[in-house]
Amino acid sequence: MDELQDVQLTEIKPLLNNKNSRNFQDFDCQEHDIETPHGVLHVTMRGVPKGNRPVILTYHDIGLNHKSCFNTLFNYEDMQEITQHFAVVHVDAPGQQEGAPPFPTGYQYPTMDELAEMLPSVMTQLKVNSVLGIGVGAGAYILSRFALNNPTLVEGLVLIDVDPCAEGWIDWAASKLSGWTSNLVDTVMAHHFSTEELTDNQELIQTYRLHIAQDINQDNLTLFCASYTARRDLEIERPIVGLNEDTVNTLTCPALLVVGDTSPAVEAVVECNSRLNPTKTTLLKMADCGGLPQVVQPGKLAEAFKYFVQGMGYIPYVLLSHLSNESVPSAGMSRLARSRTTSSSSITSMDSSRSRNNLNSLLEGNTGGLDVQAGPQTMEVSC
Repeated sequence: MDELQDVQLTEIKPLLNNKNSRNFQDFDCQEHDIETPHGVLHVTMRGVPKGNRPVILTYHDIGLNHKSCFNTLFNYEDMQEITQHFAVVHVDAPGQQEGAPPFPTGYQYPTMDELAEMLPSVMTQLKVNSVLGIGVGAGAYILSRFALNNPTLVEGLVLIDVDPCAEGWIDWAASKLSGWTSNLVDTVMAHHFSTEELTDNQELIQTYRLHIAQDINQDNLTLFCASYTARRDLEIERPIVGLNEDTVNTLTCPALLVVGDTSPAVEAVVECNSRLNPTKTTLLKMADCGGLPQVVQPGKLAEAFKYFVQGMGYIPYVLLSHLSNESVPSAGMSRLARSRTTSSSSITSMDSSRSRNNLNSLLEGNTGGLDVQAGPQTMEVSC
């Protein structure tokens, strides 16, 4: 059996250009407050829907808003090369947007299910027919629930640090104990980052600690965190190919699961991967990365996203600035996505010591080195 092709993803730009900067600016955007069955949602839209293409819709994690969660990625040069082909809608969870006023006393914050039920109203108001979702943490859970409820509206999902499970009683007890012994900011930081990151990556940690503490309304954040903690299990299960694909409860769209290899969410993401259709799911583990891979490694994620949308048949080529100004044919991701390795036993290495020739041969149509196996499989890659 031939060996799998190695694919090299490179990172070429630093996370922050100005030390301790919290510049999460939007550019060329329109903001909307949209009425939904469960309250008002603040959304920010870049561009206009283009033909029958889906709109990229993002949803952030707890302690963040769309700017702090996604602007590093979407302002990254290579990502802009991709998003020129799509409109983008950023959704802020209720009360989490920049400058949000506090909710009145007694306000009942929407449940995770209700937050998902608010999204069709956004699509209707903005005249969006279908979406390609990118969610992080709580946002990934909300988009997953939305896709389960409305499979015809979602063409694909990129789920970063997703947890498909309800919080167990041990986790609940631990969170309660943590709440008694630490403040809200510490609890949210521990959700995003590993212990090692909290001590080693001081610039990143200081930036986000200040953002969570000073830029997000703390009372509103407490309500959002409580809603996420009270989430129920997504109740998805892996279909048996050829047996119950049409009846089992699972995501029906292509899904790219992303997690940093030292992230606190690794076990949850692997669990989610085990419950999804292996013929439509890719698990991407990022080396030298923990929480918030879209912030820490925007170049790698942009390149993975490029392959993902090309595999879905969109944008015949994308010109990425660091790939020697060569266009990338859409067949590349199709072959990559359809060439799967066994979920728990085989990992395709993408570390930067490998020659770029492997990527070039893959994109030029050389599939001889790809291991295409029959039966239930999942592509799991590490970069």
